[in-house]
Amino acid sequence: MNDHERTGTVLVGYDGSPVADDALRWGVREARLRRLPLTVCHAWHWPYPLRQPDNDTLEVLRGAGAIVADEGVRKAHGLAEGLEVRWRLERGWASAVLLEASRDASLVVLGSRGHGGFEGLSVGSTAVQVASHADRPVVVVRPDPPSSPRGRERLVVGVDGSTGGESAIGFAFEEAALRGASVTAVCSWWDPAAFRGPDRVPFSDPEMIRREAMARFEEDVAPWRSRYPRVSLETEFVVDTPRQALIGAARGAALLVLGARGIGSGPQTLLGPVTQAALQEAPSPVVVVPAHGAGRRGPAETAGASARGGTG
Repeated sequence: MNDHERTGTVLVGYDGSPVADDALRWGVREARLRRLPLTVCHAWHWPYPLRQPDNDTLEVLRGAGAIVADEGVRKAHGLAEGLEVRWRLERGWASAVLLEASRDASLVVLGSRGHGGFEGLSVGSTAVQVASHADRPVVVVRPDPPSSPRGRERLVVGVDGSTGGESAIGFAFEEAALRGASVTAVCSWWDPAAFRGPDRVPFSDPEMIRREAMARFEEDVAPWRSRYPRVSLETEFVVDTPRQALIGAARGAALLVLGARGIGSGPQTLLGPVTQAALQEAPSPVVVVPAHGAGRRGPAETAGASARGGTG
């Protein structure tokens, strides 16, 4: 954990919706585990672009927003007596307000959709935008997240050798150490023809490609196994697409951890297709971890790369 994470806050986006209450419960637990204060953040705005409101109207809207934020603070205190809880009330669109507030946070927690989402919507635009642009880990909590099992919790992390994937592994092990949970690291093996380039291993020997990918997978997780010897680690090398492998592994998990984008994503992509699919379809809460620093050469640059599925 770096110096910023020790001095930041856990930021929860709160709009009073049922899913926001689920996010608040998650955020309170994270704040207690990390021994950090909790910040309840609410954004308010004038929703009609064709007419500018007068000051009295704005004060009414701000007052309504303050009631929502105060309710979030009250509920947080009820969940954890003695927890330091702050509140932040800002005028603006929710995604912009949360991204600005995230500069002072070590972790951002959001509901998958708030009051603005329509019926049947699995994840709203605010969650996608914040997860895409934040330079902090962002947890997206679904309605009715799975309750804590009687035994040890299980966290699932996607591994593909990319810089984003490496950051995701680090977050997963740190979170597991805080929770006393286990980690299941998942790597998928899929069609070697999915990648192009002169270094691509010919499809004529898929078994050799598979062995290369398995060896690189073990190489990716080995340093973290040594760094966190008390965290139970299980590795799964799955013959399936990354999307299906990760969403399947997340069933019954407390959290699915993914990099913002993996080796299958274009250089301009903010949020990779696998991560986008997980936000829409995963049965568990999803944390999107941004890449930090320049990692070593990813498997897309090695002979065995074409057998590895991207996690973002």
